[in-house]
Amino acid sequence: MISRRDFLQTTMAAAALYGASGFGNWSRLAAQQALTQDKLLEFDTFGNISLIHITDIHAQLKPIFFREPSMNIGVGANKGAVPHLTGAAFRKRYGIEDASPSAYALTYDDFAALAQGYGRVGGLDRVATVVNAIRADRPDALLLDGGDTWHGSYTCYQTAGQDMVNVMNALKPDAMTFHWEFTLGSERVAEIVESLPFAALGQNIFDAEWDEPTELFPPYRFFESGGVKIAVIGQAFPYMPIANPGWMFPEYSFGLRDERMQEMVDEVRANGAELVVCLSHNGFDVDKQMAGIVTGIDVILSGHTHDALPEPVLVGETVIVASGSNGKFVSRVDLDVQNGRMMGFRHKLIPIFSDVITPDPEMTKLIDEQRAPYLDTLSEVIGRTGDDQTLYRRGNFNGTWDDLICDALISERDADIALSPGVRWGPSILPGQDITREDIWNVTSMTYGEAYRTEMTGEFLHVVLEDVADNLFNPDPYYQQGGDMVRVGGLGYRIDITKPQGSRITEMTLLKTGEMIDPTRTYQVAGWASVNEGTEGPQIWDVVEAHIAKQGVISLDPNNSVKVVGA
Repeated sequence: MISRRDFLQTTMAAAALYGASGFGNWSRLAAQQALTQDKLLEFDTFGNISLIHITDIHAQLKPIFFREPSMNIGVGANKGAVPHLTGAAFRKRYGIEDASPSAYALTYDDFAALAQGYGRVGGLDRVATVVNAIRADRPDALLLDGGDTWHGSYTCYQTAGQDMVNVMNALKPDAMTFHWEFTLGSERVAEIVESLPFAALGQNIFDAEWDEPTELFPPYRFFESGGVKIAVIGQAFPYMPIANPGWMFPEYSFGLRDERMQEMVDEVRANGAELVVCLSHNGFDVDKQMAGIVTGIDVILSGHTHDALPEPVLVGETVIVASGSNGKFVSRVDLDVQNGRMMGFRHKLIPIFSDVITPDPEMTKLIDEQRAPYLDTLSEVIGRTGDDQTLYRRGNFNGTWDDLICDALISERDADIALSPGVRWGPSILPGQDITREDIWNVTSMTYGEAYRTEMTGEFLHVVLEDVADNLFNPDPYYQQGGDMVRVGGLGYRIDITKPQGSRITEMTLLKTGEMIDPTRTYQVAGWASVNEGTEGPQIWDVVEAHIAKQGVISLDPNNSVKVVGA
């Protein structure tokens, strides 16, 4: 007798075949000039329920270029497992042809050349077209937003998130959860949430003083769809006060709260839930671990780590879906639920090719209205990239955007060493492309962007690097608290990711002299995005703009300052 897990594995294989055939056909379709909106949206409707997942939009209203990472190291049980595959290894895993549209969408190789042919991705007016098409096919489909929505652009900063609130309200999600939203400050978050026409969920958002759940962020919401009672449980980013400034939201505490998640699953099941969906901002590896601890979750819609996977991953009987970032993808998940059991599913990761998908005119109009007061400021050209220079962010240790930011900090703040946070958000810039003020803000915008200048001893620098490395490479995903490795300028080092905390970082070198970092010596260090209250300094976007304006044309030397061992 076939077990339910075997049945789900079989249906996943069918879904994977469907998805792989769709991806693999793209290159041939493109060659026939037949890469059309209908082909991108083509889907064999299945079962009785549809979920639509978007996450980590980071306030990107308009189409962008976005390069996927060249390095995404997994450790412990996740070494070599998806999503920790990149480039050729990723394409081999999913049967993706080199230079195909799917290769462009999902991997980094030949990014600049492929971008010239396939164009920009994303744009919430294109996302609206996709969502509307799915709803036309399945009118009671649930649209679920995984968070990191009200953060990441000039207009979002200037309007304290209102531009994104207005646009997302028009998209009509059924529920969302949270991360960077809280860096608007708890008062502003409360003001927005109280007026939202949809559910703002977070089973792990507690009142910090009383250590109790909050009324503002209920743990779950019930929905009726396809004749099925569905519970959607929200899981906000668990490490908010560690990764972001806790003083901006002192009323709240977070955490993983697995025990309460199990209580919520049991509670909704007891109240008749036939399908349990977790709308999560944990990050993919954390979601995998949670799925092995908490029983009874049917689907986890995963966010935070910006992974885009053309197939779901099964942990036991829990289906985990990853839908990318920056509005680049929309996931559709169709499920067959009968007699309170999920019997099978079909999935498609839909790439938002901006030149192929027709924008929704009403959404285009609304987006343009949000941007209109700032358009002259946004579009001002500050410099351009060299003919062989792509600016991108992502990768465990560096991206060229952060190399540029570190150069700006060293030159504009007269520092020996620069530190830039390992955040994952921010679009890419192609060779020979103008760099506008909007582009700079897209990789720097935050509510605590002061560029500090301070003194640090060599010993303290070592402690900083070790702490961040443990955050990234601890073999227990529950100790991986968000982001990539802190980016460094003016400093080189060796890292052995297989070592325990305190012994991963060696051979720290001051690049301008070639001398080893002296633990007792004091160095001038510039950085930004400090979580400490009262940090002083010019805003990072002004620092970067000044540097780019002086350079004119940006051409960066290859960054070989970090030697990675054990990957």
